[in-house]
This record gives sequence, structure tokens and C-alpha cells, in this order.
Amino acid sequence: MVKWLILVLYLLLMVGIGVYCNRKTKNVSDFVLGGRSIGPWFSAFAFGTSYFSAVVFIGYAGQFGWTYGISAFWIGLGNAIIGSLLAWLVLGKRTRTMTKYLDATTMPEYFEKRYNSKGLKISASLIIFLFLIPYTASVYNGLSRLFESSLGIPYIYCIIIMAVFTAIYVIAGGFHATALNDFVQGMIMLVGIITVVFTVLHKAGGFSGALEGLSVIADDAGNTGTLNSLFGPKPADLLGVVILTSLGTWGLPQMIQKFYSISDDAAIKRGTIISTLFALVVAGGSYFHGGLGRLFATTDPADTSKTLINFVGGKLEYDAIVPAMLESVLPDLLLGLIVVLVLSASMSTLSSLVMTSSSTLTLDIIKPSMISKGKEFDEKKQVFIIRIFIAVFLIISVLMAAKKNAYITTLMSISWGALSGSFLAPFMYGLFSKKITKTAVGTCFVFAVGFTLIHTCLFLLGWFPELTDAARALPLPFNVTSPLNAGAFCMVFSLILCPLVSMFTKPESKEYVDDVFNCYK
Repeated sequence: MVKWLILVLYLLLMVGIGVYCNRKTKNVSDFVLGGRSIGPWFSAFAFGTSYFSAVVFIGYAGQFGWTYGISAFWIGLGNAIIGSLLAWLVLGKRTRTMTKYLDATTMPEYFEKRYNSKGLKISASLIIFLFLIPYTASVYNGLSRLFESSLGIPYIYCIIIMAVFTAIYVIAGGFHATALNDFVQGMIMLVGIITVVFTVLHKAGGFSGALEGLSVIADDAGNTGTLNSLFGPKPADLLGVVILTSLGTWGLPQMIQKFYSISDDAAIKRGTIISTLFALVVAGGSYFHGGLGRLFATTDPADTSKTLINFVGGKLEYDAIVPAMLESVLPDLLLGLIVVLVLSASMSTLSSLVMTSSSTLTLDIIKPSMISKGKEFDEKKQVFIIRIFIAVFLIISVLMAAKKNAYITTLMSISWGALSGSFLAPFMYGLFSKKITKTAVGTCFVFAVGFTLIHTCLFLLGWFPELTDAARALPLPFNVTSPLNAGAFCMVFSLILCPLVSMFTKPESKEYVDDVFNCYK
């Protein structure tokens, strides 16, 4: 009853915020960007809560904590320094300045106006809609596993409930409701993470006791003394995870658009500090407690002192590790708080995803089509269509998330690899360099999407089992079949590919590019 009471009160609060913020939404800019007037605290929390969800707290913390042990903390540190601090320092001010000057409200619209290409806008819109769906499904997946474990709610009902409540407050209040909810949800996440870390450490016998306990547990290769080491059993694969989950934020539309809405340069400076500290606590805490997972969970049926983690279809249920661990160490009151923590993280991320996808389709594809046909498409109609697409996007994501046997980390890696591989280099270089060409941008789009789809077909869908086995047997320090490493490769290679292609292709007219960069004068 305690857990249910906390959950119901939280959901009512979220709906109340959506209804309250409905009065502040008067036009498209208000609905999508909050009128570009969001302050540093709200912007920083919006960035952080969109970054970290059940994907991190349940999926990534569970799988990577199990695989790498205490060294998984490096992932959280990378998220704080690369994914938050450097992202704000490098992209924040210039993104706000250029997008405001170009009057761009979405990332595809930025590509159109920065590179003078409607084709890039349409291509970017389709990539965003297509590859945000698996990310959304991974968010559902992580939350629903905790709900199923702690509250006994069937998996499919968890997904539907989450979609309905997210739809209510996003459709009603738009960006204002999302930003205010993000702040509330962020505060809950901070308190919850700190509580979990201290509770789990206490149960493990303190920090030294936890390290001692991990030292005698064998890793996946059967070696002991690696799970409590500084870089863990697989340093190269660990680096791939750090790159994917940290550098990936630089090219994700739902993250970058937080810089569009911030009020001024002073707010960016304060937001940088707040966002970094938030990431350090939430991401660092998540991966740290995930690294202690083997102290509380086991795959050995004979070990009755720990929670049994099963193999389903020959695969270890990584996504069940953190829920099982929390169920075994937390009292009901704290578990109720953690349920709300994960719900907060997930709903904030989900609201950001559906807002980004629906606004992109409406403003970058539907609106130009209607205007070209001479049809009236005023701001009220635009907001109405965005709200319709929010509902459609949530329904599609629910249907995809209903396939429970997909790893959370796999779904997220496919999404981040394609999106950041496509957008990271063209977006970042476009803020700083006049030499990047539209051909180079299109090449990055084709490469990232093509590489992600080919890698998925070759190694993840089981179409070529012999090729997969041969690839895993290669004497390499990293796993070439891993979607995480594939996503990290997409991002890094695009940073080389974009300027390289620009060297051999025709740039836009000097007058056009100079006018774009007048925004910095």
C-alpha cells in the first residue's frame, strides 16, 4: 500500500502540472521551446532528466555493472564530463545563438537553414522519427521491469499506463509542462540515487567490504580479481560504452534542443555547472550501485543467499538484475521511492523523445507540404497536429516495447548509434566551420543509417549466425558484434568523414555562409 500510495500521488502531481502549464501554451514556440525563455535550473534538469532514464538506472547499470564490476563507474564519470560538461561548454552558447538567428525550432530545420537544403531537413526528420522509436521502447522496457518486480503489475499494463500519463501532461502543457516536470523529477532522482547508493553500500559491508566481496567473484571469463579492479575485465569494450553514452548526447536532437530554449548566455554558464553535478550524482550513482550487482544476484541456483537471475532463450536477463537487487535490499518505503525515481527518469526522457519526434514531423514535413499546396496552416493547427503525432508516436512505441525479450542496451545502442552518427559531426562542425558542405552532411546521414542497419541485420537479428560466431572469435580487444561498439564507431568515424568529404565537395555560396555566421557578430 505504501508503494501504491507514493506512485498514485506522483502521477497526480504530473497530471496537475500538465493542466497548469496548458495556460502558458499560446503558440508553436511556447509548445515546442517554451518561448526560448527557460532558465538555467530548468534547462539543466531538462537536459539531465532527458539524458538519464530507466535505460541507465535499470538496463545499463544492470548489464555493465554485471560485466565490468566497480569499473562501470567510469561510464558515469564520462557521462558527467563528456556528455554534460563538455557538451554545454562546446555546444551550448553557439547552438542557442545560431538557432535563434536562423529561427530554427528543430534540428532538421537547423540543417535546412544552415546548409540551405530542404533535402537534408526531410532526411533528418525521417531519421529522427525512425530511430527514436527503439530508444522510446527501451525506456518502456526498463521501467516496466521494475514495476513488474516491485508492484506485480503485468508488463504490458505498465507500458500502457506510462504512455497514457506521459501523453496527458505533454499534450496538455507542452514544453512548459515538460520543463517543470523535469525539475520535479530531477529532484526525486537525486534524492533516490543517493539513498540507493548508501543503502546498497551498507548492505554490502561498506566500500571496502564491497570491493572485498567482488574480488572473489568470477567475471564472465571465469577470472577473479577483475570486478573490483580500476578498469575491469574488458577495458576496450568499456571505452566503447563510455564513448557511446557520453559523446552520443552531442548529436541527439532531444538533447540538443534543450540549448535552443535556454533564456540567455548567463543561464548557459550556470546551467553547465548544474547539469554536470546532476550527471555526476545520477549517472555515477547508477553505475556504481550497478557494479555491486553480483553481490546480491547470481546465476547459480544453488546459491540461495542471492537472487537468482535466469537465462531466457540462452540470454542472461541483465534487465532483471537491478530490480532483483533493489527488491532484496530495500524496505517498502524506500522501494516505493525508487519506483517513483525510475518513473521520474523515464517519463522525463519519454516526454522529451515524443516532443522531439512529433514537432519534427509537423514543422519539418507536414507544414512545408501544406504551405506549398497553398493551404492554411496556422499556429493552432500546428500545435494540434503535434499533439496528434505525440499520441501516434507513443502508440507505435508501446507496440514495439511489447516485445519483452529485447535488451534495453541493444535498443538504445541502435538508436543512439544511428542518430548521433548522423547528426553529431554535421551539427557541431556547422556551428564552428564555414567549410562543411551539404554533401558531407548527407554522406554522414547515409553512412550512419546504413552502417547501423547492416550491423543490426548481420549480428543482432540472427540472419547470419556463422558470420556472428566467426566475428566473436576474432583475436580483438573488443567485440565487433556489439551494438554498443558499433554505435561508438559511427560517432567517431563521422567526425573524420564529415570534414574529409567537405574537402572534396563544393561548399555553399560564400555570401550565404557569411550571412549565417553573422549571428556571432
